[in-house]
Amino acid sequence: MLKQSLHHKLLQKLSPQQIQLMKLIQLPTQAFEERLKQEIEENPALDTGKEETDNFDDTLSNEAEFDDTGNEKIDAEDINIDEYLSDDEYPSYKTQSNNYSSDDEEKQVPYAAGTTFHQSLKNQLNTFRINDEERVIAEFLVGSIDDSGYIRREIIDLVDDLAFTQNVFTSEELVLKILTEVVQKLDPIGVGARDLKECLIIQLKSKTETKSRALAIKVLESAFDHFVKKHYKKLLDKFNISEEELKEVIGEISRLNPKPGSSYAGNNKIAEQIVPDFTIRILDGQLELTLNSRNAPELHVSREYNEMLKGYQSSKDKSKSQKDAVMFIKQKLDAAKWFIDAIKQRQQTLLVTMNSIMHYQYDYFLTGDERKLKPMILKDIADQINMDVSTVSRVANSKYVSTPYGTKLIKDFFSESMKNDQGEDVSTREIKKILENVIAEEDKRKPLTDEKLSKILKEKGYPIARRTVAKYREQLDIPVARLRKEI
Repeated sequence: MLKQSLHHKLLQKLSPQQIQLMKLIQLPTQAFEERLKQEIEENPALDTGKEETDNFDDTLSNEAEFDDTGNEKIDAEDINIDEYLSDDEYPSYKTQSNNYSSDDEEKQVPYAAGTTFHQSLKNQLNTFRINDEERVIAEFLVGSIDDSGYIRREIIDLVDDLAFTQNVFTSEELVLKILTEVVQKLDPIGVGARDLKECLIIQLKSKTETKSRALAIKVLESAFDHFVKKHYKKLLDKFNISEEELKEVIGEISRLNPKPGSSYAGNNKIAEQIVPDFTIRILDGQLELTLNSRNAPELHVSREYNEMLKGYQSSKDKSKSQKDAVMFIKQKLDAAKWFIDAIKQRQQTLLVTMNSIMHYQYDYFLTGDERKLKPMILKDIADQINMDVSTVSRVANSKYVSTPYGTKLIKDFFSESMKNDQGEDVSTREIKKILENVIAEEDKRKPLTDEKLSKILKEKGYPIARRTVAKYREQLDIPVARLRKEI
């Protein structure tokens, strides 16, 4: 039996424009500039620089109107591609942007010129007198070296791979011989090692032999575990040496490179240059916030395209090609107008968010003392500026601010809170800074255990358990007391 019923359903969907706006907000300065260049190249109706016109002005201004949710109000008449299109035609955004999630990121693969780490190693093989089979094995071994300079696989596995992939049937003995007599002689010294112990020994043996270096090799070969665990008393007894001699051994080994591959000057890894999105200055005892001008470009809609559109519209009898041209021009003009509005909203969102963070952490930005950082979570800022937490997160996670105390990642100013012995909320960043200072001032001959660190912090007014101290110490990348010990 058929039934009729009425259901109410409330749906919330992000438009393609909103999705693109969220992507723009999360972009750091350099990525934003690339996105801007791409848009200018793809949309001829978008121009940069100042617009010289009397009546037509779509330049980017510094003022933006926000609604109750913190989103900029955009006039529907300004961005409405649908009104120009007939019912049987689809605007390009309906077949493109809707195919992607708001979490998708546009990624471009950077290309680096020059000789790569592995290519440099292969080029060095030309200096060795080896036959064709040995060269194939050597090149295969070089290709098996990771970015740190190590070969992590067993010799037997390499022999099997040579048979399957290179059609070279050889023995473990020959592969090991090529590894030790050819590959491990390449520069930088230490590449081709199968573990840290072998890597350090290779580097020591390549140097001019001295008494301390010979002793260092002996220590690594026969007491490596004692050395890495800093069981110095056991080393003194085992080798019957003085503390001064052990100090020389430690000095020799500490000067070696545990990751020889990373030291290659021509390595094809690209170091990202940090460009701060904001600048905070102290003028007459007051904080001044400015947005990097590269985040606020002057954009306007092309006057030529606007006049071209008027010319087509004034034509009475339009051919199909002219109608197609009108539709194309209107799409490009509307896309340009929306992009200008999106940049304006991005600019305002960045300024409003950072301004709120600056005032929340006012004492820190005036003094630079990390102990004055207040507990602050994303919701604190979101509530202040009446925006969503996800918007604040997009700004904080990828933006940097230049301060009198260095360039900082904004998300580092956020931290949870804990109660001190007076019942006041203090930032976990403050506690970590005090913990770091206590460890820096400790006697390295008798470093403080987590239990002792916990007691010291309690004496300073921060009742923290030993397990919490261990967690903060690990977050600060500080080893346990035994590994901080020095002679």
